[in-house]
Amino acid sequence: MAPLLSPHAVPQNFFAPPIPRARHRLAPRPPSAASFLRGLFPARPPPAKAELLRLIAGQGRGLETQSGPSRLADIVSCIDTLAAVSPGADTVSDAARLSGTWRLLWTTEQEQLFIVRNAPFFRTAAGDVLQVIDVPGGALNNVITFPPSGAFVVNGDIEVQPPQRVNFRFTRAVLRGSSWEVPFPPFGKGWFDTVYLDDEIRVAKDIRGDYLVVERAPYSWKG
Repeated sequence: MAPLLSPHAVPQNFFAPPIPRARHRLAPRPPSAASFLRGLFPARPPPAKAELLRLIAGQGRGLETQSGPSRLADIVSCIDTLAAVSPGADTVSDAARLSGTWRLLWTTEQEQLFIVRNAPFFRTAAGDVLQVIDVPGGALNNVITFPPSGAFVVNGDIEVQPPQRVNFRFTRAVLRGSSWEVPFPPFGKGWFDTVYLDDEIRVAKDIRGDYLVVERAPYSWKG
């Protein structure tokens, strides 16, 4: 059988080693258009957040809303819109974000509002109303302060349940003055869902359907 290629048909340089090419270092990949735009235009808070803060301003932490059903409906609608911004977002597992001293801006929770409303009958006035959460320590403290040195403190245990739920059980309550305190028996258990959370505010809805809007306090409460 004749060979497929004649020796005279093979070019002389056919088996010559390839000429090495200059090596070039690859340039870094340029950022994507999306990441470039995010750098120029950082994420803005949802419009519903600004509207919510506008609606609850001047509402006496919820006292005035009790007699304004239309305002309440508008506030709840804003909260529902915020909750839809990131449905199912994990807002409880990040201890650094959820833990801290949170100061009440607005609520529908009747027990807290009752104390805030009736504090003047005891010749005092309610100061900051706080929710103090310690995720690593599994602790929750609800605090109503009565300046300069009084406070009503409810201590509790918590267990986080991603993506949004915190289960709680109250273990102790005490009314405290500068040099005295009156204990109360422990009461209550339930849960609340953090439906919106950012670096400034947190919005929650609890087992009874009550709402809570709090801001991160500029100080840490130590009971």
